Amino acid sequence: MAEIRKHPKSKYWSARFYDSSGVRHTRSTKTTNRREAQRIADAFEEASRKKRTAKQVRDVISEFHKAITGEDLASQSFRAFTESWIIPKTPEVKPSTITFYRTAIAKFITFLGSKADAEITEITSDDIVRFRNLESKTLSVKTVNHDLKALKMILTGARQDRVLSESPCEFVKTTKGALKKKRTPFTIPQLQAVLAVADDEWKSLIRFGLYTGQRIGDLASLTWRSVDLIKKQIRLTQQKTGKAVIIPLTGQMVTQSETMPNSDSPDTPIHPKAYAAWERTGKTATLSNQFADLLAQAGLREKKAHRKSATEPGRGVGSSQGGLSFHCLRTTMITMGAELGIPKEVIMAIAGHDSEEMSLHYTNIGTDALERAITAFPVI
Repeated sequence: MAEIRKHPKSKYWSARFYDSSGVRHTRSTKTTNRREAQRIADAFEEASRKKRTAKQVRDVISEFHKAITGEDLASQSFRAFTESWIIPKTPEVKPSTITFYRTAIAKFITFLGSKADAEITEITSDDIVRFRNLESKTLSVKTVNHDLKALKMILTGARQDRVLSESPCEFVKTTKGALKKKRTPFTIPQLQAVLAVADDEWKSLIRFGLYTGQRIGDLASLTWRSVDLIKKQIRLTQQKTGKAVIIPLTGQMVTQSETMPNSDSPDTPIHPKAYAAWERTGKTATLSNQFADLLAQAGLREKKAHRKSATEPGRGVGSSQGGLSFHCLRTTMITMGAELGIPKEVIMAIAGHDSEEMSLHYTNIGTDALERAITAFPVI
């Protein structure tokens, strides 16, 4: 007979049973009733010892579930469940997040083939591992782990909705890649070289990136509402951290801003073409690729193909491996600040630190200290 036990931190009884090979398994019965838990545990053991298929196991458990609760156990395919799972999330998260979910779902459905329309209970941890390993052969570590994260969220949702008794993703580990190289700061000659081949909008984006240390998505989405040319300040909320930052404008940034197209509406974007590219997808890949092209024109990196192939990586791969990228302007600002003797706390207050603890510490930095720091930077 199978055993049942209750963990001190769980309200449910767990079943402990052996399969036909003598391997012991532990599964939650999802019930607080001891007698019901024992019946479910015995059903688990009987099904596992007879080497039943996933469908047969589910049929046995469904019978007990209906006998105990009077309700049929939910039954869905992976494809059907993902649609019901994603619909209520659509108004809750950004469109780019929904795109992220749908992309990961589409990849896994393609991988599953006909199994995507079978019972979701037939998906095993082995399926998840094989999917992860297959993606690892052609995609970056970051992309593979993002897809795995999406699957974990979906299958955990299926467990919470009692469509699954447990998530097959639960013990699947993320993939590990080579150690990420530190981003390299630009030198002044390199900055001058890329500015020489940039159009007016990109000149502005580059200078904004250098003197504010902000990410390309935050700068692309800037409108004139965020800029106060009288107080010489930029106010924005970082998309990644949710942190609100106030950044003094250098004289060169003020001059640059005055040359950009403006209108009577404060919601007009400062960088219209970059704003359009960012708003279209909610992502910065197009802008990152455009900047990579500028770097190539300036002779600062090799020209990369728009799409990656089995033998040629795409343009996004270079930055993750330590090459120059737009994010290196952030590194450059921090490095220059350190070389100029500006206190680290002041530099990080300008850049907006990712750490909540450090962010709280930096909120005490005064406006005068920020302005002195900004005016110390060289004119590029």
